[in-house]
Amino acid sequence: MKISLWRKCSIAVLSVSMLNMGMMGAASAAIVDTSALIATDREADLVAIRTQLARADVRAQMEQMGVDAAAVEQRVARLNNHELHQLATDMRNAPAGGDALALIGAVFVVLLILELTGVIDIFKKR
Repeated sequence: MKISLWRKCSIAVLSVSMLNMGMMGAASAAIVDTSALIATDREADLVAIRTQLARADVRAQMEQMGVDAAAVEQRVARLNNHELHQLATDMRNAPAGGDALALIGAVFVVLLILELTGVIDIFKKR
C-alpha cells in the first residue's frame, strides 16, 4: 500500500508536535516581597514631574490660575511613591494639544452619515 505525500507530512507534523509536548519548560515560583512589586524609581519620577513644572508655559499658566509654585512643589514632595509614579506616568502619556485630527475625522464621519441618510445636503449634487 502506497502512502500519499499528504499523509506522510501529516504524520511528520503530528510526530514532532507530540515529541515537543513532553519538553515543556518548567516554571519557577518564589516568594515576592510586596515592596518589590510596587517599587518605583521615586527620583526619576520626581525629575520628570519637576521638569514639566519648570517649563515657562506651565509656570505662566499656574500664575494665571493663581497657584503658587512653591505650594505645588511642597505637595509633589508629600506624595507617596505610588501617587508620584501615577502622576509622572499620566504626565508622560498626556497628549500635548489634544487629538484634533480625531475630532475632525469624527465630524466628517457624522456629516457623511447625515448626507447619506438625506438629513442634510452639504455635498450638493449637480
